[in-house]
Amino acid sequence: MLGWYPGHMNKARRQIQEALPEIDVAIEVLDARLPYSSANPMLAGLTRHKPVLKILSRADLADPELTREWVEHFDSLPDTRALAVTTTNARELKRIPKLCHELAGQVRADRDVRVMIMGIPNVGKSTLINGLAGKAIAKTGNEPAVTKRQQKVRIAGRVALIDTPGVLWPKIEDQASAYRLAASGAIRDTAIDYVDVAVVTAAELARRYPEALKARYKLTALPPYVPNLQAEQVEADGPKRIDLLAMAGFDGHAILAEIASRRGGLRPGGEIDLHRGAEVLLHELRDGKLGRLTLETPADIPPPEADEEPMPQAAISDSGDADNPA
Repeated sequence: MLGWYPGHMNKARRQIQEALPEIDVAIEVLDARLPYSSANPMLAGLTRHKPVLKILSRADLADPELTREWVEHFDSLPDTRALAVTTTNARELKRIPKLCHELAGQVRADRDVRVMIMGIPNVGKSTLINGLAGKAIAKTGNEPAVTKRQQKVRIAGRVALIDTPGVLWPKIEDQASAYRLAASGAIRDTAIDYVDVAVVTAAELARRYPEALKARYKLTALPPYVPNLQAEQVEADGPKRIDLLAMAGFDGHAILAEIASRRGGLRPGGEIDLHRGAEVLLHELRDGKLGRLTLETPADIPPPEADEEPMPQAAISDSGDADNPA
């Protein structure tokens, strides 16, 4: 079990809590490919008395039909609106100030609507702020380690933004969410075993987007999952964990081995380099090379009473907000 709640994240949480009484609207930036998993439940608790605008970033990488489902889901919640955007598309971002005013209601004529932007690391927060401001104000990067402190930015449309560092939460209770976050790059690649993440991701892609997976890697078939009873007996004494491959119904290990063998991972003697296969699959997934994919639907949200064992806490050192430009 690895700990990953560094001091600056705890500090960021306190700063958010202290600033909220002066805030009219909270914006939570989510990854459109995993709107449930990229939502921080801690932030939901902090903002429960504030109207919230859910920004689904990287909409250009997500399945458009499922994105519409997610927008409808969020719009059905009290005091909540949702907007799917590509955070580098200035035309799409122009709707945000108007939505903030609608959510805020009546605000004194002598001041701006005060909006706090929140989200976990690496969901596009800083890119969104730069797009709204029309210039590079918030620093961006390609891994979760950039924004370190709150920033205040005034934008057109009488809106004052407060940016906050990306904040993760002490325990990821949902195992599937942990793997989806790792697959997307929101969690550092050292947090959960890299090959394990790719194995689970391969199985999930086989379930959700079989044709895209086969086309990208020229696979003729997707092998079904066959339970390994001996392995399950060995793990019986450890923490109870959901069998994600069994849930997906496909053998992610075999799929990853096939990808590796076709993409430079076949070693002398016929040995398969699974790490090479993991690099290919996860990097191409994050770059959108498998097409527009969404890794979860509103139906995947577990019921509140679901009782799951927590995943190993991810070792996120120095995490802030880092954005791929999408």
